[in-house]
Amino acid sequence: MAGLYLHMPFCFHKCWYCDFYSIVPDGPGRWEGFLERLVEELRWQAGQVNLRPRTVFAGGGTPTFMPAGLWGDLLDALSAAGVLDRVEEFTVEANPETVTRELVSALAGGGVNRISVGCQSFQPRLLSALERWHDPDSVERAVGLARGAGIDNVSLDLIFAIPGQTMSDLDHDLDAALALEPWHLSCYGLTYEPNTPLAKLVGKGRVRPADEATERAMLERIMQRLEAAGFEHYEISNWAKRKGAEGGASTHRCLHNVLYWENADWLGAGPSAASHVAGHRWRNDPHLGRWMARRPEPPTIDHERLDPDRAAGERLMVSLRLRDGVPLDWFEKHVAPTDPRRGAIDEMIAHGLLERTDAMLRVTCDGLFIFDSIVERLL
Repeated sequence: MAGLYLHMPFCFHKCWYCDFYSIVPDGPGRWEGFLERLVEELRWQAGQVNLRPRTVFAGGGTPTFMPAGLWGDLLDALSAAGVLDRVEEFTVEANPETVTRELVSALAGGGVNRISVGCQSFQPRLLSALERWHDPDSVERAVGLARGAGIDNVSLDLIFAIPGQTMSDLDHDLDAALALEPWHLSCYGLTYEPNTPLAKLVGKGRVRPADEATERAMLERIMQRLEAAGFEHYEISNWAKRKGAEGGASTHRCLHNVLYWENADWLGAGPSAASHVAGHRWRNDPHLGRWMARRPEPPTIDHERLDPDRAAGERLMVSLRLRDGVPLDWFEKHVAPTDPRRGAIDEMIAHGLLERTDAMLRVTCDGLFIFDSIVERLL
């Protein structure tokens, strides 16, 4: 397995815009029971495959909501099972309010070397619009604690095109983020996922989304600012700091997420976690009770094996998110000369939305702004 994803479903509060599987624990002892079941699932998985990933990513939910002592237990169990033997990157997502000195010490001591802090914004009124509960000042404190424990690889998440956000607001957030000198930044345009509280407020006319022109202008500003600050724009929503004092060719990309975009193999553990192995994909049941009850093999749903045509379309969809694009040798091998996608690609090249280099097929800057439309034609 190239990667391992751990889904930790508990949050102390559910944000309005979030459509990931997350719940507020309903009583004491929930983390302990969850951890016992997660370790049991991982041990079962290790009996099915050679579970020696290069990357591990703990997402949620709020992984840093789990107590430091339980994190120590989990990392000890992973180490004892050999899961961490060849890990190059171990990322834990963090809510800044839940980061403590004890927690980062346990993480760093157990092999975690990257932390992804959910800032979203540094302005209270915009955080309130997202129903996001943290003090902006806690981001700097969390970053300082992580670095003090030896976790230097810090990534920050920002959201833009928040209702009521101005270009001046965006510049303020970028200034605050860059002042913390992260190695990586993720900047996502706010999406209104079906059935989330935020989407329901839009449906009732109580929230007005930013218009397309504003969202495009904000993305252009982000691209300009981060390029000037020495970041590589390596994926539609992700920027990595260039390494070296002068800014070299290599950068601090998120190795785990690149696995997804390159369609590599990974396993997921925990309720709702997705897996992709040898052309098969599935996900664990997104229901804590059912996931806890079935042991040791987790309950799974949505299992499918893609036929070659669908697999080619999906590879194009995920890999074109990378600014590097799709290797032309892969394209020539997997997309038949008679495939109608070739005609669509030629047309989009003519319109300046895609481009061919000597080795790659990739999205242009203009194509970034209508990427969803490009994907629809290639799936």
